[in-house]
Amino acid sequence: MSGKKCKHCGSSEIEVDPARGDAVCTNCGSVLEDNIIVSEVEFQENAHGGSSAIGQFVSAESKGGASGFGRAYVGIGQESREVTLRKAREGITALCQQLRLNQQCIDIACNFFKMALSRHLTIGRPANLTQAACVYMTCRTEGTAHLLIDISDALQICCYQLGRIYFKLSRKLCINIPPTGKCFFLYHKVANERAAT
Repeated sequence: MSGKKCKHCGSSEIEVDPARGDAVCTNCGSVLEDNIIVSEVEFQENAHGGSSAIGQFVSAESKGGASGFGRAYVGIGQESREVTLRKAREGITALCQQLRLNQQCIDIACNFFKMALSRHLTIGRPANLTQAACVYMTCRTEGTAHLLIDISDALQICCYQLGRIYFKLSRKLCINIPPTGKCFFLYHKVANERAAT
């Protein structure tokens, strides 16, 4: 930052670190700029002779700024979307195993989540509720004997919040959910009574 001075102490000793993407006053320690985006690519050599790019990953699909609010990307070529999908698959798999659902149901729920993510329907919603709503959509479309209360009990989350997210996602994704008849609730009640005895 040639010619620049620290606005806190007036020092002109400013250190720019492209690896961190910031500019720091070496006199007082104030961070003057962060998330600096540079157009050139620099590489550094590690102790084993390999090289890696210096800086932060900025996705071509992002609308300005570095991905992850200035954090360095997680792995070589691994974007935030891939990390989100991996974590969602782990959460969905754990819930489906708890509900004794098969691999086909896990894959369908993950596809529902992927659709929601691509349409930006996951923004502002807790990840576990979105994943649970995708699992419930799968249960309804596949005709399993699970109710919304089963999923909310398994995750210890509010049934009403889960229901609201489920309805919003199913409506926005245009998923045709078959209606639930009274016999389905009776079957569920009898199954729970048998499990209790």
